[in-house]
Amino acid sequence: MTRIAVLAGGRSPEREVSLRSGHRVASALQAREFDVVLVDPSEGPFVENASAARVSACYVALHGKEGEDGAVQRLLELLGIPYTGSSPHACQLAFDKVLAKESLDEAGVPTPPWAAIQATALRDLAAGPALRHVIERVGLPLVVKPSRAGSAMGMSFVDHEHDLTHAVMNALSFSDAAVIERRIEGAEVAVGFVGSTAEPLPLVEIVPKSGVFDYAARYTAGATEYFAPARVEPEIASACQTTASKAFDVLGVRDVGRADVLLDRDGTPWVIDVNVSPGMTDTSLLPMAAQVAGVPFEELCERIVRLALDRTA
Repeated sequence: MTRIAVLAGGRSPEREVSLRSGHRVASALQAREFDVVLVDPSEGPFVENASAARVSACYVALHGKEGEDGAVQRLLELLGIPYTGSSPHACQLAFDKVLAKESLDEAGVPTPPWAAIQATALRDLAAGPALRHVIERVGLPLVVKPSRAGSAMGMSFVDHEHDLTHAVMNALSFSDAAVIERRIEGAEVAVGFVGSTAEPLPLVEIVPKSGVFDYAARYTAGATEYFAPARVEPEIASACQTTASKAFDVLGVRDVGRADVLLDRDGTPWVIDVNVSPGMTDTSLLPMAAQVAGVPFEELCERIVRLALDRTA
């Protein structure tokens, strides 16, 4: 029987979500007759535990730092243990919103106008006065978020210039840089893929009851309405899928991923985030999209694992 280690938990602020994903994935793989062990990197020496488990591959269900920034992927490559998902470089590129947006801009993938400011610039270069230039460059309203964090942690909306400093400091409490992005008013959809980036899954439309898709809206049952497939015209859905697929390819995402896309009033898609380790909880978007495509959750998890096993073979 093939043995799989599901990596979940960790030390990031997204630990609890990761554990929920990990336990659900573990149950699904067990149902598909894999021998499964859950490994939490925050509990005991990770290298010794991962090596002692003697697994054929690792399913990376870690979210946030450690699981999505390339750190655990580089370590697993050093240990010679196959793993699901993207390479270390692609993880690092996608997880850092500054690097990701620079790459998307250079490749012509539409992403909202933006600016970034680093904590070191504020501290060492007295860069506070530069914030007023952000308004001139990006405009209002704005979204401010940490460059290296997930699940909408540290995110703020800014409608007035006098609120920008507080929003930036909030974002910098989660990361060493803040991304300040023009807020696109319109529908939000998620575009996922499993296997080939050229074959994206159906869109999932996200309608948070609070009007903001923040941490609570993402992980509180009943806080958000989801429409799968999304309630958009076929040509708009196709444009979203094409744009997301290009974003995946630009960043080098492989095996599995999810792009968060905003549609403006003209139906133009704007990529706001690319996730290399999508959530797998009962309110997560990738499993919803897979279900619409006729792929039940247990089969989805097995497909992702077999991509890692086949790559090794």
